[in-house]
Amino acid sequence: MNAMNKWTKTLLLATAMGGTLAFSSCLDDDDNYYTAYNGAIVTAKTDTDGTFYLQLDDSTTVLPVNIATSPFGDKEVRALMNFDFSEESAGKYDQAVTVYWMDSVLTKPMATDLGEKNDSVYGTDPIEIVRDWVNIAEDGYLTLHFRTVFGNVGTKHMVSLLPTNNPENPYEVELRHNAYGDTYGEQGDGMVAFRLDALPDTQGNTVKLKLIWQSYSGEKSTEFDYRSREE
Repeated sequence: MNAMNKWTKTLLLATAMGGTLAFSSCLDDDDNYYTAYNGAIVTAKTDTDGTFYLQLDDSTTVLPVNIATSPFGDKEVRALMNFDFSEESAGKYDQAVTVYWMDSVLTKPMATDLGEKNDSVYGTDPIEIVRDWVNIAEDGYLTLHFRTVFGNVGTKHMVSLLPTNNPENPYEVELRHNAYGDTYGEQGDGMVAFRLDALPDTQGNTVKLKLIWQSYSGEKSTEFDYRSREE
């Protein structure tokens, strides 16, 4: 039951999600108000038999009893969901739930190291990581809640995750931000999840994943507990 205790967080991301519309897609764009049930960040997956299910962490699986097929098609994505526990059978999965609301998070692979071209392609614009429980390395992804400045409506920003190729730490990565010149205006939030399968396999061990980024006050870094995903 320890894994289930992770679910008792209440979803209080209405303000943060207001800035993610340029980066994610909603199941129902007209639903702008959310009831505070339980909240979680999950990986939306489809099993080999076609069953839509959710991966809570590195080991806990969830069956959404009121969703028959993935709302994201054949894509595997990270997603925020608003849910309640269900007494219906979960079958081979760990827990059955009823999902009231779900919003996909921009999910992308790590970027390719382009050497001297990294700055021009991936940018050097500042970005902040917001202190938030959704910042986590699990199920083979690094999920981040970020904040930066948006001025021109319709201008898309790009966020990328690069390996630093640090010979002393193969699990060191760098978040890059290219604002494409849109560097003045109001602060806005977004979320992104990066698949970490380009990193060396941790062989079942938990290691420290070091994240570096260029903030508005200079370079910052933090660490996450990380274990490679078991397929």
